[in-house]
Amino acid sequence: MRGRSAEPAAGPVGLFTNLPILWNEEADVADLLKSSETPHWARAVLARQGPIMALDTLDAPGGKGPLGGLSRLVMAQPRALGPGENVALDTWVRGGGRLLLLADPALTEDSHFAIGDPRRPQAVVLLSPILKRWGLELRFDEAQAFGDHDVQVGGTSVPVNLAGSFIAIDAKACAVEADGVLATCRIGAGRLTALADAAVLAREDEDGGREEAFAALLGRAFRD
Repeated sequence: MRGRSAEPAAGPVGLFTNLPILWNEEADVADLLKSSETPHWARAVLARQGPIMALDTLDAPGGKGPLGGLSRLVMAQPRALGPGENVALDTWVRGGGRLLLLADPALTEDSHFAIGDPRRPQAVVLLSPILKRWGLELRFDEAQAFGDHDVQVGGTSVPVNLAGSFIAIDAKACAVEADGVLATCRIGAGRLTALADAAVLAREDEDGGREEAFAALLGRAFRD
């Protein structure tokens, strides 16, 4: 069936994102409650993996923080992490966590909010410290042409637009494929699956191709 992935593991899946996946872009809570806009299709895809736990932060003073109860996490165009969050995320992955990261160096999805509005999704991902720690570097070719095109990831067509490319600084820990758009790293007892683009999560998906691609990425990131 289109968009289906492997059977989910027990427990919730965390979601840490700047993108309007769980909530539509509305000016305030009142508008959000009365919004007639169709929920983002990715919400249902994530829910097939298990209960969704939305995260605002990755660490907590004097404790494990919200990652302590998770074994799987999706970070989709996240905001820049604070020092404590970098440490918490690294510790969590090394302890056996499985992370799907969508890190876009040039986000192409439009937003209702103006540039500079803190509610607007982050246009450029800023994760260099943690990526370097894991043996990766994210690069961006400014000369590339604008427009969707597909890259092949494990037999699935994944749409990208102004994608970045990963360089494996530590080739023993990380492998890259699909012209550098996808990276997979073994980090301690855990695993990182990273896509250098977030166009797969664009809201418009008339033919279901984005849904199928996202489900395949989840299945790849979270499989045993």
